Amino acid sequence: MTAHATGTGLVVRPAGRHALLVELPDAERTGALHAELLRRRAAGTLPPVAEIVPGARTVLLDGVPDPAVLARALTTWDVPATPPADGDVVTIPVVYDGPDLAEVAALWGVPEDEVAARHAAYSYRVAFCGFAPGFGYLTGLPRELHVPRRSTPRTRVPAGAVALAGPYAAVYPRATPGGWQIIGTMPDPTALWDPGREQAALLSPGTRVEFAPTARPATNDSRPANDSTPHGAQPKPDER
Repeated sequence: MTAHATGTGLVVRPAGRHALLVELPDAERTGALHAELLRRRAAGTLPPVAEIVPGARTVLLDGVPDPAVLARALTTWDVPATPPADGDVVTIPVVYDGPDLAEVAALWGVPEDEVAARHAAYSYRVAFCGFAPGFGYLTGLPRELHVPRRSTPRTRVPAGAVALAGPYAAVYPRATPGGWQIIGTMPDPTALWDPGREQAALLSPGTRVEFAPTARPATNDSRPANDSTPHGAQPKPDER
């Protein structure tokens, strides 16, 4: 099977005997195609596909019985330019106390105390996951608020760090090295990754995310350290 391309920049390539790799020109179109694939699979109009795995500018379709047929079909689809604003919503509380708050404020051209309001004003969407279990790359920041990675990465970014890099926002589910600009902290990040849940990752591709500024819990709080209520991320009651 040869590659199939369209005038919109979509390219479909074979990836082994039963998989396709769809390449797209940007993250927005990638998210839109991923959402359309999920919509068609739910409606029963997508040919059999075992796995749909989005990346920054690719979508991998694995377990495809007849890749050539699906590849030709993909090039004829009319996919919306942006992903739909539906899907589950997760609200993440944030204490805006990050060590890079001043640098981000300077890059945005605003006082430090305005960073929280700006960051929390947007609705985000998990474009794809990677780097570490439970780490979701969130799109939604306008271009003028994109910031560069740190010139020198940190050897340890704590779990719960809310950070920015390029067009993405993220919350670190565990302590790892990292070069993103840290603007805040999720008080209890244990909800982000729980192997005991049926779906271990709280943030999966397509999930919408909202950030809510909050005060740091009092140090004499008697709740157990791993208690995620009310400070842990929770789906909205009407959207569980």
